[in-house]
Amino acid sequence: MELRAGGWWLLCAAAALASCARGDPASKSRSCSEVRQIYGAKGFSLSDVPQAEISGEHLRICPQGYTCCTSEMEENLANRSRAELETALLDSSHILQATLAAQLRSFDDYFQHLLNDSERTLQDSFPGAFGELYTQNAKAFRDLYAELRLYYRGANLHLEDALAEFWARLLERLFRQLHPQLLLPDDYLDCLGKQAEPLRPFGDAPRELRLRATRAFVAARSFVQGLGVAGDVVRKVTQVPLGPECSRAVMKLLYCAHCLGVPGARPCPDYCRNVLKGCLANQADLDAEWRNLLDSMVLITNKFWGPAGSDIVIGSVHLWLAEAINALLDNRDTLTAKVIQGCGNPKVNPHSSGSEEKRPRGKLALQEKPYVDMLARLVSEAKTQLRDAQDFWISLPGTLCSEKMAMSASSDDRCWNGMAKGRYLPEVMGDGLANQINNPEVEVDITKPDMTIRQQIMQLKIMTNRLRSAYNGEDADFQDASDDGSSSSGSGDGCPEDICGRRVNKKNSSSRTTLTHALPGLSEREGQKTSAAGCPQPCLALLVLLLTLLLSAARPRWR
Repeated sequence: MELRAGGWWLLCAAAALASCARGDPASKSRSCSEVRQIYGAKGFSLSDVPQAEISGEHLRICPQGYTCCTSEMEENLANRSRAELETALLDSSHILQATLAAQLRSFDDYFQHLLNDSERTLQDSFPGAFGELYTQNAKAFRDLYAELRLYYRGANLHLEDALAEFWARLLERLFRQLHPQLLLPDDYLDCLGKQAEPLRPFGDAPRELRLRATRAFVAARSFVQGLGVAGDVVRKVTQVPLGPECSRAVMKLLYCAHCLGVPGARPCPDYCRNVLKGCLANQADLDAEWRNLLDSMVLITNKFWGPAGSDIVIGSVHLWLAEAINALLDNRDTLTAKVIQGCGNPKVNPHSSGSEEKRPRGKLALQEKPYVDMLARLVSEAKTQLRDAQDFWISLPGTLCSEKMAMSASSDDRCWNGMAKGRYLPEVMGDGLANQINNPEVEVDITKPDMTIRQQIMQLKIMTNRLRSAYNGEDADFQDASDDGSSSSGSGDGCPEDICGRRVNKKNSSSRTTLTHALPGLSEREGQKTSAAGCPQPCLALLVLLLTLLLSAARPRWR
């Protein structure tokens, strides 16, 4: 029949007191040489250690039998035991942090390599294929790739708006280049922009790129962001300091056996688990949301494959651009006639030679990607490591006990149970804060969860929601954006009216706000630059007005 936790400790305490009352001469005469050796190895002064056991009435943590520990020794060992557990916790977390960081670097390098290769191919092939149609607009293409990089690296940038703005700007410039004999003022180009949606000057390429790029980039960036968030959560949680009740329990677990003259007794397995389940109760509450995050990350890797997969789309942006320009050239005459029909006959440019220069053009064929094997290896390794890490928080007490706490191999009469050498009878507590209400080793206030850890649980939830949205092809920051382009107009890619219905010499200030979930490498300068548009002139004027009113109200009134 198992004893209740309280009765167990009363029984052990009574046994210890009875031993003291009997005045066992063997106990009194025991040498403290082993304790001196252990205490000195920890870097403490040996002058603190008595030559032989003394009465333990001064002890505040360990049982008060005959002891080799003074009050100062007990305090020093308590501080050391807390530091050792914190170090063990950091060591265990560093392995996981290193794994997540390595995955982040590998996937980040892979996706950026795809985009860089696409831009390099564009720069190498477009001058020969399209001549001045490309060279005079090279900056527009560079800006597009810069926008794609910003989006991937975590800028709160509306990708659909950025693409729509690119197509609108490109249409104006190419139309002007294709008709050097015509005068095309701003109002005429505004009309061109409004005519673009029904005319579809670039064919299906803008719409296809918009749909595929949004899904591909949001999948890639959310996965890499997930790796970053997971590593950040591990780092922050393992830095949460241990409470005083935990420190007392760990001292009792690790060093009270030495103080009581039984340094060879290792902690009983269940005793060690109860101590660490109590110490790490808040950490174990991460388990449910941690699993949700890792499951979502494993699931999103399915979006890296296939014709619409992240690897194909990110590495083939230049092909969509080439297809769009070819479509414009193929439909050039029809487009010009319909634009004149809708916007009127533009004036002839008196400074033009009157002849239209023939532009070189060419086709870019889709080449098989050489990176498939690399992606397959990366995804396989990531899935294995993420699944292995799912139990991290709830397995932590058992892992630390077996690897760091010199736990006994079995629970028998020879292990240390916190009071003496003998069996440990209390049952092992469950995982998490709520299950520690009856923990016999650590007094845990289940009504006061650690706020740092609660904040990290919320971060896990937020990132999981972003991953689930990304799996459905949605950017969690812009889920109200239309996916079918039915409500948009302009360049043939769903260009919004407020962009295409005017000149687009400037970036749309509403397309960028602050940076969220930025990946490593996104500079503070980029963050400040993209955040600057978050408060337009009316916002600043309102702030000035409010400050003026406050200062006026605070000014002293004189009679």
